[in-house]
Order: sequence, then C-alpha cells, then structure tokens
Amino acid sequence: MQVHYFQRYHSAENVATANTMLMLSRMYNYDTNKFFDMLNSRILGVGIQETPEIKFEMQYVSKTSVPDAVVSQRSFKIVVETKLNNKFGLAQLVNHLQAFSNEDIKVLMTLDPEPMNKQLLANVENAIANYNKNNMTHIKHINITFKDLIKCMRDYIDDRDRDMVDVVNDFENYCFNDGLIPNSYKILRAVASGTSLKDNMELDLIYDLEYRHFSKHGYIGLYNDKKIKAVGKLYKTIITDMVNGQLTYEVEDSNEPVTQNEMDRINEAITRGKNYGYELTNEPMRYYMVEKFYPTNYEKISKYGIQKDKLFDLEDVLETNKLPSPEEIANQLNGKTWE
Repeated sequence: MQVHYFQRYHSAENVATANTMLMLSRMYNYDTNKFFDMLNSRILGVGIQETPEIKFEMQYVSKTSVPDAVVSQRSFKIVVETKLNNKFGLAQLVNHLQAFSNEDIKVLMTLDPEPMNKQLLANVENAIANYNKNNMTHIKHINITFKDLIKCMRDYIDDRDRDMVDVVNDFENYCFNDGLIPNSYKILRAVASGTSLKDNMELDLIYDLEYRHFSKHGYIGLYNDKKIKAVGKLYKTIITDMVNGQLTYEVEDSNEPVTQNEMDRINEAITRGKNYGYELTNEPMRYYMVEKFYPTNYEKISKYGIQKDKLFDLEDVLETNKLPSPEEIANQLNGKTWE
C-alpha cells in the first residue's frame, strides 16, 4: 500500500494550511540549515536586509562583562493566511497585523493556488504601509502560490536527500490532487519503464496496480536509464478486474465505453507481461491510455535516478503558456536536461 504523508481528499483551507505547515516542519526537522536558507532567501528575504541567521560572535562586549563568545538569533514571526479561491479580505488581513508583537522580523504570508489579484495586492501593500507608519512597525507582505512554495523547497534539497525528496513529492501530489496547483492537464508524469519500455511504446499505454493513486496529469513520459525516452498525451484511464473468471474493463470517472481497440491493447499488454513474470489479472489494475508515444531524449544529469515517478510542469520546462502538440513537445524536450 502506498504511504502518504499528508491528508488527502479534503479541500478545506485549514487542511491545506495544516499540510503546508507539516511540510515546512518536516523540512526544518530534516535539515535546519537548508530550512533557514530557503526561509531567508525566498520568504523572509523579500525586501528585508537582515534575516534571522544564527550569529557567532567572539569576545562580545556587554554592558558589564566580556564573555568569550555569544551565539544569538534575531526573532521572527510569519503570519499565514490561506485561501483556495483568491478571496482574501482586506479587512481580515489588516486585522492579522495585530498578531505581531516584539519580533525583529515580521512577515504576513498569503498563500493561494493563484497569485493575488493585482488590485487587491496593491491595496494590501498600501494598508500595511499605513499600518507600519501609524504603529512604527516594519511588517512585510509576501504572496506565494503552492506551486512556488514547492519550487522553493526543491531549490534547497537534492537527490541525496532521498527521504525529503519523497516528502516533497507527496506534498506536490497532494497539491495536484486537491487542485492547489491549477492546470493539471499541463503536467507531465515521468514513469519508470524498464523491461516493458518497448511494449509501452508499441501499445501506447502504461499500467499499475489500481490502489496506487497518482495526482492528476495530462501527459506521460516513459523514463528509463536516467532519460525520458517517450512522451504521450493521456486521454483515458481504464480499470480492469477479474470477476467470476472474466476480465472486466471500466473507464475511470466516466460513463464512456471501452473500445475494442483499447481492450485489444490491454489484452496484449497482459499477454506480454507474462514474459516478465507479471500476472496482470491477479489484482485490479489501472491502465493509462495515451494517444501515441513520441520518442524523445530528456536526460537527467544529476547523480541519482528517480524511484518511481516525477512530475514536470510543461509550461515551465518549455517556457510557454500554450502547449504545442504532443509530437512537438517531444521534439522540444529532445536534447534538454534536468536535475
């Protein structure tokens, strides 16, 4: 059974906030230095000259003595407000400013699947500026999306942090499943394909055990030998199960019928799977059907391979807001590298 670190299938804002705090706390407990590097650079560092790094001072001179050394750290507080539909209320955010007290660094962080509306953002910044002026405070505001937060964390972990990579991957999957990262149809899921790579490409499908749920995505990449070797557009998922000695086929999340062509491709995959010791009728299976796999060569140049799957935002990878055809996506990925 697949283990998840974060709650799923809940869309309430408090669940999203709780999972985000759990994610940050796990990173803090895993590597405090990396956590503060990320915090200082991407969150506290926005418009702030001095961040809460630990200071080591020799021969520190106090009012009454000169100790050999002092280890100190500036205090900070981050107040977080999460919305799932970009419906932040200006009055509520202004009221949150009263949550700060004597901290050296004060940050109001607004978190949402989408960037804050420009007009509201301007109003918030203006309200905070007035509050700071009237109360002699220095509160900063940062608006960040779940997608950007994940990018921040990935920038400060690498392949050697295997346990932490798993946690971040699961948090990202949770965000996709709960709609916290929009436009899931632009996501490419790279799937490890070993002995069945040739069959996957010829039959234009991949398969996995039915109970293994993956986040929503629009494209599949066949990963082998540290390279994504083919890309295809996902158009349907089909669940198979053996009932009373007969194999059943059911389209997932739809009343659309299974075509004869799809059944033939699945049956051929079952037959070929026996060559590798796979008995694909012993348990319910999920078949991911793609329109066509197009060959490519998108290479991972960092040290370790992926364990099972990895998600890519094709908008970011291809630097475009409008995705081209699957064949052109494969052509554009060909020769590119990733870490």
